[in-house]
Amino acid sequence: MNTIDAKTLQKAFLSGAKGLEAKKEWINELNVFPVPDGDTGTNMTLTIMAAAKEVAALEEPTMETLAKAISSGSLRGARGNSGVILSQLFRGFTKEIKTVNVITTTTLANAFVRATETAYKAVMKPKEGTILTVAKGMADKAVELVTETEDIIEFAKLVIEHGDYVLSQTPEMLPILKQAGVVDSGGQGLMQVMKGALDGLLGKEVDLTVEAARPSVRLEDGEAEEFDIHFGYCTEFIINVEKKYDEREEQSFKGYLESIGDSIVVVSDDDVVKVHVHTNDPGLAIQKALTYGSLSRMKIDNMREEHEEKLIKDAEKRAAMEKEKEKEKEALEAQSAKVEEEPKKPYGFIAVSIGEGFGEIFKGIGADYLIEGGQTMNPSTEDMLNAIDKVNAETIYILPNNSNIILAAEQATHLVEDKNIVVIPSKTVPQGITAIINFAPDMTPEENKETMIQEMKHVKTGQITYAVRNTVIDDKEIQEGDIMGIGDKGILTVGKSVEGTALDTLREMVDDDSELISIYYGSDISEAEANEFLEMAQNACPDCEIELHSGGQPIYYYLMSVE
Repeated sequence: MNTIDAKTLQKAFLSGAKGLEAKKEWINELNVFPVPDGDTGTNMTLTIMAAAKEVAALEEPTMETLAKAISSGSLRGARGNSGVILSQLFRGFTKEIKTVNVITTTTLANAFVRATETAYKAVMKPKEGTILTVAKGMADKAVELVTETEDIIEFAKLVIEHGDYVLSQTPEMLPILKQAGVVDSGGQGLMQVMKGALDGLLGKEVDLTVEAARPSVRLEDGEAEEFDIHFGYCTEFIINVEKKYDEREEQSFKGYLESIGDSIVVVSDDDVVKVHVHTNDPGLAIQKALTYGSLSRMKIDNMREEHEEKLIKDAEKRAAMEKEKEKEKEALEAQSAKVEEEPKKPYGFIAVSIGEGFGEIFKGIGADYLIEGGQTMNPSTEDMLNAIDKVNAETIYILPNNSNIILAAEQATHLVEDKNIVVIPSKTVPQGITAIINFAPDMTPEENKETMIQEMKHVKTGQITYAVRNTVIDDKEIQEGDIMGIGDKGILTVGKSVEGTALDTLREMVDDDSELISIYYGSDISEAEANEFLEMAQNACPDCEIELHSGGQPIYYYLMSVE
């Protein structure tokens, strides 16, 4: 195959989207921090499926209409940092292909390079060992291959092979990946898109039916998800190497694992090899591993059993979420109606909020519109644009309140022409609260942005949640079910009880300059439990003023700020 026409590219793109969707949960599990909201796979899937929906609707595609559908759909549907970067890769890629009738290896190489350049420019401080590194590695390989082959299939296979190699090296570039024993999740997501697209080019049978991407769990998905579990046991262990194990042996071992399972991750570090595989016979993987040395930290989970439990939990969670969303929808509709009646004002605020309590707090300090989201579900660029439409103001300040939402908010600013949009890069909800409180109506938008950012720097945030898997981070050994105290720059404490870990986290955050502590309790904490913890915190930090609020946030037992 020396050329790709628009119809073939359409099929390849949809196949790539399906390739990512099929592996999204596995990619979520590659999250470095063992928190219960690893969402890279979900964010990337929702991003590409927003584009896939537009691509699938084209009955007679041309390169120009395909390019527009891919770029526009992914830009507006982008969620989370990984989703925004993926959308920027597509944006650069489509700029290169939209003016040609057929794609050659030269076109692909140029498109890969342009995609990488566009994505790097979109990130303020690009970090190596991420999806960007994997994309650049494939672009460099594509340029090298242009003079060697005109066969697109051979070209694609070699580019993907090199992409897999670069991905395997990401733990060497980011120590936190190496310590956690995982490769970069965003890079893994990109490789699933590439492999799915290649399947499309090869004519493999793939269900290309595309529905609207939905961030919430649909109960009727259960049967399809059950079908996708081809290998029932998630098997993990560490090999303490005692015999010959060089690069050739590693490739042979990986090949063997591929013959008995999938979702394979093999990471070597001197005399230690971390292994993860999904298989129907864990014993075969263990027997093969024993030929290289002794084993430790062995863990085997029945994924089908866990899947059934998850479906039940999802059903209960979905019912509660639907009820909560209905209430919030009614409140937002009333809010929107009120906004439309009012004359245009000089400024307004949009805040991303989690939980009813935080919503009330933001409205109480002046937020005009709330976007439901946060750690558990990152809102898309489209959500940002819809919110902007609802705020009748000349200048609108957006408070993402999460580091994984900032890029989506900034992307929205480039798609709005009739309003001045200012993104305040708040990484936590307490930072967002501080930013609004320090807004001054008599200052310019630029002066306000500078002041709000400066004031946010005085806020330390701690988050208390539970670990979903065993790992080692920042030299802290973490077991599944442990309670973690996460600070602005990493894990501060690990313990067995919520209150004990929360107190230890506070002690890590408080210093001689600390004056005010704000404690926000989540949906899993009762008011009585929160008041008991407040008393414990007052005894532990007698020199600080402490305020207690109901945040209502899911997953995080407590959010705490120290100023």
